[in-house]
Amino acid sequence: MTDWLLALVPTYGLWLIGFTTLASCLALPFPSSIIMLAAGGFAAAGDLVLWQVIGAALSGAVAGDQIGYFVGRHGGAPLLDRVAQAPARARIIEKARTTMQARGGIAVFLSRWLFSPLGPYVNLISGAMHHDWLRFTLWGVLGEMVWCGLYVVMGSLFAGNLSAASDMLGSILGLVATGTAVLGLGAWLLALARRERAGLSKLRS
Repeated sequence: MTDWLLALVPTYGLWLIGFTTLASCLALPFPSSIIMLAAGGFAAAGDLVLWQVIGAALSGAVAGDQIGYFVGRHGGAPLLDRVAQAPARARIIEKARTTMQARGGIAVFLSRWLFSPLGPYVNLISGAMHHDWLRFTLWGVLGEMVWCGLYVVMGSLFAGNLSAASDMLGSILGLVATGTAVLGLGAWLLALARRERAGLSKLRS
């Protein structure tokens, strides 16, 4: 299906890009990242306009996030229970739920681009938890700007060389994910040390 969709990019352009990012944010199996990389390559060749490609990808992604949020808001826990019937989805949903409860808006932001498999489920959970819509939208748009901009611009820089662009992005995102994990671990250890010091101070007093 990927090759077929890539062949349609020059013909259907912005509409196809917007549709694939929307579908991806609804957990539908469309290769949106590859499509954005290819569209960036077509922009570099002059077949598409770079800012229009980014705008189409961003519009589709934000629309998909909003649909997911409101489906979760009106479907609530019963919908999540039905979605989680598959064991693989159940694990992802539980991870998304834990991340949302611990991080809130930051979780929405990071699940747009750094931990993107969680994204569609974070949308549903945000709606089901009645997470503040404006805050969800703000963090979601910021995250989608990073996701869409990163992939389209990288595709443009590599002039459509999907393999090289994918490898570079994988390395970049891997480094960012590792750095985020290290920072998170450091913050947890610091908080733990502060709690222990506070406990010792109370015992001494």
